[in-house]
Parts: sequence; C-alpha cells; structure tokens
Amino acid sequence: MSNYDKDRDLQLNQILQIVKIASLFFSAIAFFQYYFNGKDVYLLLTNDGLVFFSVLLTVLIIYILWTIIQNKMQNNNFIVTWIEPYIFLMIAFLSIIFTGNYKSDYKFLIIFVIISSSIECEMKTGLILAGVSSSFILGIDLIFAGGTAVNTYFESDLVLACAFVIISWTIGYYVRLEKAHIDSLKELVNIDSLTGLYNHRYFYDSLTEKMNESKTQKSSLALLFIDIDYFKNYNDINGHQKGDAVLKDLSERLKKQSRSKDIVSRYGGEEFAVILPDTNEQEALEIAEKIRHSIQEQYYPGQEYLPNNNLTISIGVSVYPSKAKSEFEIVKNADEALYSAKFLRKNRVETYYSILDDLQKNVNESDKEIITSIKTLIAVINSRDKYTFNHIERVVSYCKLVAEKLHFDENTKKMFIHAAYMHDIGKINISQEILIKSTPLTNEEWEILKGHSRNGAEIIKNVSVLNEVLPIILQHHEKYDGTGYPEKLKGDEICYLARTLTVIDSFDAMTSTRPYQNKKMFYEAFDELIKCSTTHFDPAIVKDFILIMKNELGS
Repeated sequence: MSNYDKDRDLQLNQILQIVKIASLFFSAIAFFQYYFNGKDVYLLLTNDGLVFFSVLLTVLIIYILWTIIQNKMQNNNFIVTWIEPYIFLMIAFLSIIFTGNYKSDYKFLIIFVIISSSIECEMKTGLILAGVSSSFILGIDLIFAGGTAVNTYFESDLVLACAFVIISWTIGYYVRLEKAHIDSLKELVNIDSLTGLYNHRYFYDSLTEKMNESKTQKSSLALLFIDIDYFKNYNDINGHQKGDAVLKDLSERLKKQSRSKDIVSRYGGEEFAVILPDTNEQEALEIAEKIRHSIQEQYYPGQEYLPNNNLTISIGVSVYPSKAKSEFEIVKNADEALYSAKFLRKNRVETYYSILDDLQKNVNESDKEIITSIKTLIAVINSRDKYTFNHIERVVSYCKLVAEKLHFDENTKKMFIHAAYMHDIGKINISQEILIKSTPLTNEEWEILKGHSRNGAEIIKNVSVLNEVLPIILQHHEKYDGTGYPEKLKGDEICYLARTLTVIDSFDAMTSTRPYQNKKMFYEAFDELIKCSTTHFDPAIVKDFILIMKNELGS
C-alpha cells in the first residue's frame, strides 16, 4: 500500500469514527430520554443516574476496544461489512423502539449508519441497510399506527425511507466513482505507456511490499532480471519502431508466462524485472527457462542480422532469503547474475552465486569473520574502481569456462574461481587516484601498484580454507620468462593455475576499455597472446585458451 493510500485510509477512518461516535452519542441521548422519562432531573445524582452513566461508559469502552480489534484485523472484510454495520443498526432500532416506537423522534439515527456503511462498505451494503431500515420504520408504522384513519406517520416515514435509499445510493456511487478515478490515476502513474507493464517506480514499491510479506510469512521470494541480447544492434539495423514492437510483444509473452501473483515490470530500456512471491530458487529457474525458451522460439523480423542470428534474452535470478537478506541485496544479486548470463554467451539463465558465501558454509567462526571482512574489502574496491569490479566479474566468467572445458576436478575448479574472484583484493591498499588514473603511471606509482599481489596474499593468509589459493594470488603477475613480479619466478616455478590466471587476466585487460590504452578486438588480443608466448605466457596454456574462446565464440 502506498503512502497516499495509507494517508487517505487514515483520514477516512477518522471521519468514520466521528460519524459512529455521533451515532452512539445520539443513541445515548435517546436511551437517556427513555430511562429518565417522567423522573426528576436530580435523580442524575442518585444511584440510578450512576448506574446509567456506568452503562454508557461501559458501552464507550467496549466501542474503543472494538475499534482497536478492528484495526488489528483490518484485512477481515467480514467484520467491516457484515458485523459492525448491523450492530450500529440494531442500536438505532432499539433507540427508536425505546423512545416512542413509530412516534420516535430518533429515526434519523439510521442515517448515521447508512452514511458510514456506504462510505466504508460501498454501495451494496449501504443499499441493503437502507432497505432493511425502510422496511423496519414503515413496518412499525403499519403495525402500531395502522388503525388510524390517516396514517400520517407512514406518509412522512415513506419520504424518510426514500431519503435512506437516495443517501446510500448517492454516497455509494460517489465512493465507487472516486475509487475508479484513483485507480485510473494510479494506472497512469504506475504503468509503462509503451509495454503496458508496471514501471520502474511501481516495481520498487511492490518489491518493498512483497519483501515485507515474505519476512512476515517466512516464505521465499524470487526476482528475475531480464535483458534483451543485442537489442541496440536490433534497433540500429531495423529501426526503433520495430524495436518498440519487439518490446510490446515480449511484454505480452512475459505476462502470459508469469503467474497471476507475479509482478512483471519494465525496469528500463530493454530490461525487465519479474517479482515471484512465495517462490523458491528451483521454481524461479523453471519459470525463467520457460520465459527464455518462449522468446528464443519466437521469430522477430530482422533478427537474422543479429550476431547470434536470433533475438534472445538473458535472465539473472536471485532469491530471498537463501541468496539475499534485503531488498537492496536481492536487486544487486539479480543484476550480477544477469551480468554473468549476458557475458560472452548470452541467451542463458544464471542464478546468483557468491564464492565467499559458499566458502563461509564450511569454515570455523574465526575464518567466517575474516571472510566477511574480505567480502567487505571487495565491495569497497568495487565502489572505488568500477573497472576492477567489471574486470573481476569477467575474469571469473572466463575462469569458469576454462575450468569447465579443461575438465578441472571440483576442488581445482573451486580453487581457481576463488583465486579469480580475489586476485585483485590487494588493491584495497592502493589509492583511488592511482587506480583510476587516466594517464600512464609514473615509475613510483607503478611500484606501488605492483605491491597488490603481496598485499592480496597477506590479506588471505590467515584463512585456512584459502591456503591453496594464496600462491595463485601471489604469482598471477609472474611472467613465463622470469621478468614478472613479485618474486621473478619463471616457467614451472609458477604454479599452473597462476599461469592460467595470468593469460586470462591479461586477455581481459587487453579487450577492455581503459583510460590510457585502446581496447583490442578479440582476434587482436589472441595475436598478442601468441606473440608473447614463452616470454610473458605459458605457450601451452595460450593455445588451450584461444581454442576454447574460438569454439565458444563460434569462430
């Protein structure tokens, strides 16, 4: 519920409380008149008066308690629609009966009940109450005053009965119109005009609401981030009108593939988000795969000119509470998973995976604290230097690919990926000015930067589960001919995984945009790796890496 809705409900509730209290107040006057009919006013100070006022006080306390209970059970429409209105109506009927029956001057009390019910319960309940009330007052007129030659009470109450119906219909209809108007305004504010999906603003409002529900109900919540692969290319080749047609069609398919309880939004540009309440990771992956497959199988005019000859999507998945503990984390993790899915291969579904979270499962308490600190350090590096963050993500993706294609055993694969994730952690001790400098480094600055290998090894040396990773981090800038740093190792003196990480690290550096160097195309980077074999890199590893990359790229 938005802040506007909460404020509106609060103000409306205050008005309704005033109307209901007024109804009780006038009913109390009616009972007061009945109780003291024919008695002296001084009796107010006697026991009879005290008893009467005690009863009124008790009724007031009961009403206050009832209001508190009702507020705590605000989602219980049965109480609001069927119990409370008829309690107030019964009090009004009793007031009429006790104060003269068909001659009573308190028939107007019914109007208070009709007004509050028509506002709170809308037109249907208001009309039902108006009908019941009209039948009641006209019935007692016919029964008790029917013997008179001209039943003036019936005639005047017939007008009052008509007033009941008109009041309930008018107020109920106005409330319905107002609700429809507010809903239309919300739609304008919350709906993306092109796709018809919820927009970025509504996505975050809904995510907050659904996260709170999941925390309260202790249930899972999944989030999908979806991005169209090569969509800029598609727009450039086919024009923005066809691009808009793709966005519309894809939006319709997302809605069809999603469940009624899911919230599908256009996050921005060609990126979409789907909130999946009460959904675990396996269920989310199945839904994501179904969505991905439906888009892959759909033909879009001009898709054959895209790099992969097809218009496809990539999807990142994150889940609360297993992979994220907060709204911020689930968005960040889904975004990182999407980045992983789009990198290199695309047309994939990737679930968020944290290497350090995985490490924490099998370590002692002291190591857990150190790993948490390492995670914080990496987050700090990422915030200081966006290049380092994206570089690490790409290097980890390359390392996963190489480990898979070279059939590393599970332990070696984990060790390799852990090293890739933490190989630049020593940069935490290097100033931001050096990290993001747009001109070539001075000799002094270069010596400072070269110290990050030792710094990184020093940071992780006290974590027992990372002992095998330490030499990889320490040696990943050694060169095959012994001219590297920090220890000038050469050939097989450098551990195999460090030599492999060096090739991947260098390849990504060459194919990435840096302020002081031009970005190389993949084939240019391949040529550079071959050129520097036997000097900088292990030639066998270079050969394997290039073969893997060419097969993966289909070239």
